Amino acid sequence: MRVNFLYHEGKRKALTFSYDDGCIHDKTLIGIFEQYGMKGTFNLNSGLFGTHNRIPEDEICEVYKNHEIACHTLHHETLPKLSLLSALEEILEDKKNLERITSRIIRGFVYPYGARNTATENLVKTLGFAYARKSATSSYGIPDDFFQWQTTCHHNAELLQRGETFLHLQNKLPLLFVWGHSCEFNDQNNWFLIEDFCRKMAHKGDIWYASNIEICDYLLAAKQIQTSADGRRIHNPTALTLWGEWDNAVPFKIAPGETLEYGLSQ
Repeated sequence: MRVNFLYHEGKRKALTFSYDDGCIHDKTLIGIFEQYGMKGTFNLNSGLFGTHNRIPEDEICEVYKNHEIACHTLHHETLPKLSLLSALEEILEDKKNLERITSRIIRGFVYPYGARNTATENLVKTLGFAYARKSATSSYGIPDDFFQWQTTCHHNAELLQRGETFLHLQNKLPLLFVWGHSCEFNDQNNWFLIEDFCRKMAHKGDIWYASNIEICDYLLAAKQIQTSADGRRIHNPTALTLWGEWDNAVPFKIAPGETLEYGLSQ
């Protein structure tokens, strides 16, 4: 007997967004997301709040109240070009500032310019983050390593076509992960692109609309499920409720601390 895990509430697909730098156009983007029921992650440089076209510190909590906030370093520095001490300060001080401002525990990180090396990745792991996002790929897959998490595409990379492909995918647990900068919609006068995309993706019964950290936490929890040798008994040692199905398509929902046995606890 095989156990197959599904996304939150038994969904078979997931959609998430990651937008960088905290510019004022995030307000417009968030308005579109909330109109269509989307969830996003916004990656902020706390040392640059209020400069150029960036949102000021005193608006951060209100603007992002319904979405994840993640670290993007203090001043958007290219980390591998810095000394290890300077890289540490860029990451840690951003995390401290964001946690002070928002009263949240900040657990996501995005490498500025997608630039990383082993030393900077180790810093991110050491400082208590759950994941780190890199640059784009063309995959709809779940990452093997959340500290080298790649997106599916930038929003300018055939987004509507990517969405159409995603809607018709039948492979196990596809994930569509879109990234960009909200100022690009303003600069390129193509706000219609993200609105058309969100409209196309909205209100699908098989899609989980989630932030980056929600997806990360759920999938890591699923990996911790304890299974008997014959696959007929499972135990959930995590703090999250999980969904799945036995290999003959019998669905299950397993609460934190619960043990299920096939044939007795569906």
